[in-house]
Amino acid sequence: MTTKELSFCLTNAVKDRNNRIAKLLLPAVLGMTAGAVDVTGFLALGGLFTAHITGNLVILAAHYITGSFGEIAPLFSVPVFVVVLGVITLMFIRKPIPVTRRALLVIQALLLASFLVFGIWFGPFADPNSRMAVFVGMLGVAAMATQNAVVRLALPGHPTTAVMSTNAAQLAIDLAMLARCLFQPIDVSEIRSRVDVTILAVLGFVVGVVAGAILEIHFGLWSLTFPSLLAVLAIPLSESWTAFS
Repeated sequence: MTTKELSFCLTNAVKDRNNRIAKLLLPAVLGMTAGAVDVTGFLALGGLFTAHITGNLVILAAHYITGSFGEIAPLFSVPVFVVVLGVITLMFIRKPIPVTRRALLVIQALLLASFLVFGIWFGPFADPNSRMAVFVGMLGVAAMATQNAVVRLALPGHPTTAVMSTNAAQLAIDLAMLARCLFQPIDVSEIRSRVDVTILAVLGFVVGVVAGAILEIHFGLWSLTFPSLLAVLAIPLSESWTAFS
């Protein structure tokens, strides 16, 4: 083997290692981001779920049935989430996946930075139904809608990073398939790869929730610095992931 061939092989080995690291780290970072943003919104903005929109639907239904409705942000969160996803889809559906991935992660980072800046400048919010509190909450919802769009449009085969019930269901199915291979040998390499990535997304979300809650209790809306930095970190990680995909 010539020196040039050896250098080529080593370069490819390094790229493969970086791609593997990015594949494993990206779901963890995005999951951590969603967990931290969700719990911060819940604690600082009167129980608003920025990532788990179904939680806001439950709140709306419960308030409507009991006749004690008084939350404005959950009411707006559902249409804002849908509109942001719709607009992003129309804008990026025909663009190359790497371009879409990079652009959406940058947009998410900017939205989270806006969430942080407006939250610090105008918060804390004694009244979560005030106009500014609702506006700040919608910035968080828009950021999480963008993260959902990243996974749907620009990370093919990637587990969801903001809705853990879907990941839990997929994980249960995959673990059952792995258990089945003990009695009926089958090719499980793809399943194992999916399990690894899904577990990291779930663990990342849990770590984000715990860290976000601790930071919010001690630092209020300054705690949004944590997910904002994670969103920035996801951008270079996605560049490495591009080569893998």
